[in-house]
Amino acid sequence: MYLDLLSRVALSFAECGDLGNTLSLIVDGLVGDAGFALARIWMIEDAAKCGGCRHPEVCGDRGKCLQLRASAGRSIVDRSQSWNGLDGRFSRFPLGSRKIGQVAATGKPVILADLASEAAWVADAAWVAREKLVSFAAHPLIFKGETLGVLGIFSRQRMSTEELEGVRLFTGQAAISISNSSRFEELQDLRRKLELENTYLQEEVKEAMAFSDIVGHSPALVRILQEVDLVASTDASVLILGESGTGKELIARAIHERSKRHARPLVKVNCASIPRELFESEFFGHVKGSFTGAIKDRVGRFQLADQGTLFLDEVGEIPLELQSKLLRVLQEGEFERVGEDATRRVNVRVIAATNRELGREAEGKRFREDLYYRLSVFPIVVPSLRERREDIPLLAAHFIRHSCRRMGLPEPRLLDRHVKMLMAYDWPGNIRELQHVIERAVILGRGQSLHLDLPDQSPTPTPAVSPSSVLTMDELRALETENYRRALKQAGGKIYGTDGAAALLGLPATTLASRLKALGIHEDH
Repeated sequence: MYLDLLSRVALSFAECGDLGNTLSLIVDGLVGDAGFALARIWMIEDAAKCGGCRHPEVCGDRGKCLQLRASAGRSIVDRSQSWNGLDGRFSRFPLGSRKIGQVAATGKPVILADLASEAAWVADAAWVAREKLVSFAAHPLIFKGETLGVLGIFSRQRMSTEELEGVRLFTGQAAISISNSSRFEELQDLRRKLELENTYLQEEVKEAMAFSDIVGHSPALVRILQEVDLVASTDASVLILGESGTGKELIARAIHERSKRHARPLVKVNCASIPRELFESEFFGHVKGSFTGAIKDRVGRFQLADQGTLFLDEVGEIPLELQSKLLRVLQEGEFERVGEDATRRVNVRVIAATNRELGREAEGKRFREDLYYRLSVFPIVVPSLRERREDIPLLAAHFIRHSCRRMGLPEPRLLDRHVKMLMAYDWPGNIRELQHVIERAVILGRGQSLHLDLPDQSPTPTPAVSPSSVLTMDELRALETENYRRALKQAGGKIYGTDGAAALLGLPATTLASRLKALGIHEDH
C-alpha cells in the first residue's frame, strides 16, 4: 500500500516536480488508500511570509514557523464537509506550539494511541468525540538531518504497532520526495528570477550605452561627484533633483556602482510611464488570475531589486493613493503581491529622481510629506547644462566619438566655431538635447564634418512700441517678465500640463521653470 503510494509520488515528481502536487498526493493517498480520517502536512517556512502571527507569545523571534500546505479528509457527521482547506485555526503553528510545533522543534514523533485519555494534547475534545477519532500520530519530515515539516494523521481506529511503524517508514521515504520537489521548485523560481534579471539587464545595458561614463570637470560637477562618494557607501535613500535631461539616472548608476550593492542589479522604474491601475502590480508583482490580463505570476520590481538598488525615476508621478504602500515598503521592507496574502520581505536601497519641486508638492498636499522625507534623506541637486557650460566641449567630443563608433563613421573635427555655437545656446533640454544635436550633426555630415543645426532661441515678447524704437536689455527683460506673469496668471499659477503657463507660451515646462527662477518670479507663485 505505502509502496504503491510512494511510486505514484515519485512518478508525479518526475512529470512536473511540483511541490504542491507531491504534498497533495501524499495526503490524498493516506486518506484514500490507507483509510485514515485526516492527513495533513505542515512545512517549515520563514515566519516573514506569515503576515499576522496568531501566537506571538510562543513565536518570539519570528524566525520560522509551520504553514499548512496539504490536507485531505472528510467529516462523518456532515458528509458534504471536506477537510481539504488550508486555512483556519490550525493552518499555522510556531515551532514548539502544541503537538505539531513540538514535533518540528524536537524532531521526534508524537503518537497518541488513545485520544480519549490524552486530554492535554487534544485541542478540541468535542470534535474528536463527534468525528469518532481514536488515534493520532505526527512524524517529522527529515531529510539529511534537516526537518522540512511535519506529517500529522488522525485515525478512527486504534493504530497498531505495525501500522505506526509503517507510517514511520513511509514518512522517511516521503521526506525524500518532498525535499526533491522543494529543491526543484526553488531552482525553478531562481531560474525564472535570473531570466527576468537577464532580460531586464540586457535592456538596461542598451539604454545605458549612450552614457557610459560621467563627462566633465566643472566645479558644479565635481561637487556632485563628491556628494556621490559620500553617500554611496551608505544605505541612505537618495533624492536626485534637477531638470529633465541633466543625467539624473547617470548619477543614480554612479551611486549604485560605488555601493556595497554593486554586485546586485540596479532596477529602474519610470513612474511617469506606468498606467495608474498597474502601479501596484509593477512595484510588487501579482499572482495569476488576480485581475483581468494576469495570465501568469509576475515578479515585481521591488522583489527583482532585492539586495540591490531600485531607481524610481519621475517619482513625483506616483498616484497619491498608492504612495502609502510605497512608504510601507521603505519603512518596514514588507509587501504583498497583488492577489496574494503572503507577506514578503525585501532589502532594497531606493534612489528616486524628479524634475519637480517635491518639497512644494508635499506642502501643497499633492505628495505625501512623510514619503518625501523618507525619500530625501540625502538630496542631490544635479546642475543644468547652463550651470556647467565649461563641460559642453568635453560632452560634445564624447558624443561625437560615441555616435561615430556606433554608426561606423570617421570622427569629424570639433572646430572652435562649433564650440562657440554650442556654448552660446541655452540648452533647455540639457545634456539629452546636446546628445541629440550632436548625433544629428554627425548624420548630416556623414563623418566628414559637423553640420550643427541648433534650434532658434525662444523669441522675446514683441514690445508694444513703434517698430523703429530700440529697447534696452533692461526694457526687454521687463517685457519678458511681464509676459511670464500674465501667462502664470492666466494658467492659475500652474506651470506644467496642457493647461499650464508653459503650454501657453510654447515652451518646455522645465525651460519656463528655469527662466522663472532666474527672474525671481517663482517666488511670487
